[in-house]
This record gives sequence, structure tokens and C-alpha cells, in this order.
Amino acid sequence: MLLTSIVALAGCAKDTGGGGGDNAAGQGCRLNPPPAAAPAPTTQNTQQQPAPNASNLRVGLAFDIGGRGDASFNDASVAGLDRARAEMGFTDVKELDAGAGEPEDAKQTRLRQLAREGYNPVIAVGYAYADALKIVAPEFPGTRFAIIDETIEGVPNVTSLVFAEEEGSFLAGVIAAHRSRNCQVGFVGGVQTPLIEKFEAGFVQGARTAAPDIKIERRYLTPAGDFSGFQDPNKGSEIATGQLEAGADVLYHAAGASGKGVFSAVKSADAMAIGVDSDQYNQPTVAEYRDVIISSMLKRVDLAVYDYIVAVARNDLSTLPKRFDLSIGGVDYSTSGGRINDLVPTLDAYKAAIARGEIKVSAKP
Repeated sequence: MLLTSIVALAGCAKDTGGGGGDNAAGQGCRLNPPPAAAPAPTTQNTQQQPAPNASNLRVGLAFDIGGRGDASFNDASVAGLDRARAEMGFTDVKELDAGAGEPEDAKQTRLRQLAREGYNPVIAVGYAYADALKIVAPEFPGTRFAIIDETIEGVPNVTSLVFAEEEGSFLAGVIAAHRSRNCQVGFVGGVQTPLIEKFEAGFVQGARTAAPDIKIERRYLTPAGDFSGFQDPNKGSEIATGQLEAGADVLYHAAGASGKGVFSAVKSADAMAIGVDSDQYNQPTVAEYRDVIISSMLKRVDLAVYDYIVAVARNDLSTLPKRFDLSIGGVDYSTSGGRINDLVPTLDAYKAAIARGEIKVSAKP
């Protein structure tokens, strides 16, 4: 009953701060005990059989802003594509980059180019392609399209690959609460959209569930419609510096390539950071910051892309889940670097409680 009440209060919290209670600075948070240990529901992997041989497959990938090397969302999609290519034997892959501040019809042009050149399937990386796909996909009914992070209904040749970002972010919040010395943490979002608000919502709920008195700073780099928030490391550093100067000592970002700026500010302040999407501790493009990355919220875009390509090769999309959530490993947390090894039993107890439905994680702040 106590845990249920805590979770309910956490889910309803809408204030920016939370008050530090009577904790002295540097003494950490007063922490709630984790849920009682119990096994999570038995689930099956999304793909059980070996990948089929599909040497004739031609796969097109339309990147979101940042492309290869963003150490985050785009690179996760590349990892799934590269795995499928290695295991299934196809070699014909075409990747097209997005441009900063490009007009909307540029997305249509990319998708049409891939379809006209015979790439099938075509994978659109990011919700920004939603409107373009609604126009282009009906023009090529024989081409299979997929979109990551957006649900498109009524277009039969489009598959939506969506995730429970709030569930993985809940675990990031628990990690932050347990590691904060000041009982004050921060969230940096790239663009304030419903998708990125899912990261914020889960993070705040997880932190408050673990430590009800924790104070949480929350800022976005740009408002909805201004996608530069995903590719502005300088602004990421500026916002992160403000949160660190306010007292936060663990920052979690969902800001794409702007996260590099968050990591830079955290390193300069001798604080701690939690990465996003990919296991950023192991990403070469942010290797200089790995000593401050204590974990990452893993959004398994790589798994979704791989499973989708396998399903296309088998001509059976029914094997794909409606949502890649925590119960099937669609979201998770990383332990690279060994900085949170002692928290694994606690985090796994929360994971099991979420998978069993005992903790409901809100998708809205």
C-alpha cells in the first residue's frame, strides 16, 4: 500500500522542484526501499528463430537529423541495420541524411528516392517523417515502409515501431536518485514534444518513487517545431551548466546530438550523467566523456530495426510487438563501466514490478 501511494504521488507531481527535505547537502537522498523481489512475467523474445538468408534484400534508411555518429538515436538504428546485414547476407543498403532546417518536402523527396530506386523496405528514422510517409507510402503500395517513434494508422504498407520510453526513463530516475549526493537531479530535453516528454515523465516518476523529497530541474532546448534542439551541443552545455549551478549533480538527457554538450558540462563540473537511446559509455563519438556516464537508458531502436527487417524477409509482420516495452527488452538500462553494479538488484526489482503491472508509469509529465 505504501509503494502504491508513493507511485501515485510521483505520477501526479507536476512542479519543477521537490524540496530537499532536511537532507544536508552532499548526504544523498532519503531512499524508499525497492519493491519486494519477485519474478517478472515470462515473456518471449520478439524473434526466436534464426534470421533468414535474404541476400537479395535492398534496404533503405532515411535518417533523422544527426545521422550516423550522433551517438544516440540514429546510431541505434544503424546498429540494427548492420546486424541484419551481417546475419542475413544482404549488401545493398542506401542511407540518406536529413538536413538542418530543411523544408518538409525534403523528407518526401528522400522517401520517394529510396522507393523509386527499388529499396524495399524503407525505414524512416523518427516521428518527423510521419506527414511525409502519409503522402509517399500510398504512392508506392508495393513498398514496405516503417517509421520509428510514430503511430500511423490507415496506411497498410506502413509499420509503426514505437517504444515505452517512459518505462526505461523510470529506471534512469531511480539511478539518479540513488547516485545524487545533493538529492537534486536534472533532465535536459532536446525538443519539447510529446515523445520527449515521455522521457521526462518517466524520469521524474522514477526519481520521486525512489526518493520522494528529491529536487528535479527540467529544461528543453527548443520548443516543438524547432528541431535544432537535437543538434546543438553548445545549447545543451548551456542548459546543463545552469542545472548544475543550481545544485543538480546527476543529469539525464534526451537531446540527441545535443547530449554531447550535456556530457561536456557534466565533466567540467565533476558531476554524473545518464545517457540515452544507445549505450553511450561505449559510443566512440562521446568517448571523451565516458568517465562521467554512469548508465544509459537503452531504447532498443536497434532491436526494432533488426526485428522489422527479419519480419519483412519472412513476409510476416505479425511477429512484431505493438510496442517495444520493458517486458520484452524494448527499453532497459546499461551497466557499462561498472558504476551502478550495486544497484542492479534494486533496478531489477523495479523492472519486475513494472512488467507485472504493479507500477504504472505515466507517459505524460
